[in-house]
Amino acid sequence: MAMNIGSHQSGELEVIADMNTTPLIDVMLVLLIMLIITIPAQLHAVNLDIPLPTNAPKTVEPFVVRIDVDESSVISWNGEPLPDRNALELKLSESARMQPQPELHIRSKGKAKYEAVATVLASAQRNGLNKLGIVGTEQFAN
Repeated sequence: MAMNIGSHQSGELEVIADMNTTPLIDVMLVLLIMLIITIPAQLHAVNLDIPLPTNAPKTVEPFVVRIDVDESSVISWNGEPLPDRNALELKLSESARMQPQPELHIRSKGKAKYEAVATVLASAQRNGLNKLGIVGTEQFAN
């Protein structure tokens, strides 16, 4: 689409009558960008409504054993004082054989010796009990 006006023999400047395509390209680029922005993003997921299983296992309430250590290092099993460490070992080994294993909640008084609490923890670990918890620590918070 070019048009020449005038001749090459005259000394006048030649007028070029070409169409200026720069604004057209700018408008096309803006329209292309707007199109890309407004197209919704493709999600590579499939939404399925899956029914819940009807034979789901029932939750079993855990059996909890309370072990208390008082100020004079007396160890109690569910409120019953144990005479010695062998009685503690016997109770812990019986608990380790239970299926499922019971949870041990160990509670110590504020003036209890660390050695007595460490004895309970070490005995529980030696017998293979792995569900332990130290409870009643809110009394030590300041």
